[in-house]
Amino acid sequence: MPQDAWSKKRERQYEHIKGGLKKRGRSEDTAEEIAARTVNKERARSGEAKEKSRTSTHDMSSSKRGGQRSHKGSGGRTKEQLYADAKRKGIKGRSKMNKSELARAVGR
Repeated sequence: MPQDAWSKKRERQYEHIKGGLKKRGRSEDTAEEIAARTVNKERARSGEAKEKSRTSTHDMSSSKRGGQRSHKGSGGRTKEQLYADAKRKGIKGRSKMNKSELARAVGR
């Protein structure tokens, strides 16, 4: 599923991620989707993409997140992500909450 706009480097990155996911037992479709999302996020972070979301550029990079959160279970979302969820849900007192309190408040 490599796209025409991707450079050769991004195509190799896509194939590498997809292959790793398939080795770990993910289905072909799931591996393709995760690999494409990861490559697109990295393109946005490096300024290669025309459009980018705020989380693509301000969230932890995919490679760093994989290294930090691997083998720790879900590892969870960042405090900023939990805070944004709490804000969306209108939870009072969220600015004074720590990460674990925010996680409980938003229901995770």
